[in-house]
Amino acid sequence: MSLTRNAEATASRTANSRWLELLARAGFIGYGIVHLLFAWLALQIAFGKPADDGDQSGALRTLAAQPLGKFLVVTISVGLLAMAIWQALEAAVGHRAERGKERIWERLASLGRTIVYLYFAWTAFKVFSDARSNSADQQEALTGKAMESSGGRWLVGLAGLVLAAIGVGLVVYGIVKRFEKHLKTGEMSPKTRQLARRLGIAGYVAKGIAYGIAGLLIIVAAVNYDPEKARGLDAALRTLRDQSYGQLLLTLVALGIAAFGLFCFLQSRYRKV
Repeated sequence: MSLTRNAEATASRTANSRWLELLARAGFIGYGIVHLLFAWLALQIAFGKPADDGDQSGALRTLAAQPLGKFLVVTISVGLLAMAIWQALEAAVGHRAERGKERIWERLASLGRTIVYLYFAWTAFKVFSDARSNSADQQEALTGKAMESSGGRWLVGLAGLVLAAIGVGLVVYGIVKRFEKHLKTGEMSPKTRQLARRLGIAGYVAKGIAYGIAGLLIIVAAVNYDPEKARGLDAALRTLRDQSYGQLLLTLVALGIAAFGLFCFLQSRYRKV
């Protein structure tokens, strides 16, 4: 029991570190930049212009190709790593204002964010080190390999179902404005709070649509034994573009993703860290 308490006390002290807070807030800025570039690639895809892969790895490669781009990429990687550590601590000992099932769900959500931030931090590091970082190709190869094993198609289908469920969850999260409970709304002016609300709703709904389509495509890939369809967000955006009114729909999704990027900038100032 004492070991558990000591571990919790150490985690709490780390969570209250001023340096960790500053790095996490800087990480939100980097996260916002990645989403703005992601939105730009989505617009390029919408209008049929040559573009890098329409996902976060493509956005980071686009940034790395600019002057001082690699410096910015490694800075973003450090910030995202700090965000992952912060959310891991939240999953371990955080959300003490909540009670019962509510606290359990919040801690699980923090665990999910930890995985997401670690993935993006690792992707940014690979881009910086010129390692192979094309996540769309990697996902296609991984899916193809998984389908070769016994029961692999079921696992791929389950992964697609989970991703689709995450997409639905993000849409609901945005519509009900659940993100507001994590913001210091009391420090916002009425106009800033209204702006944060609008950007948050648009951003989470747009991300949810993209992730939901990506999940459905992975399910279709498992059913039809077609790994080429399992290319994550890049395939989701291109599939959306090819539908009736696809250009308009993808443009709206891109604007929503850009809204999420701007929302991240507001979080760097007003997020409860």
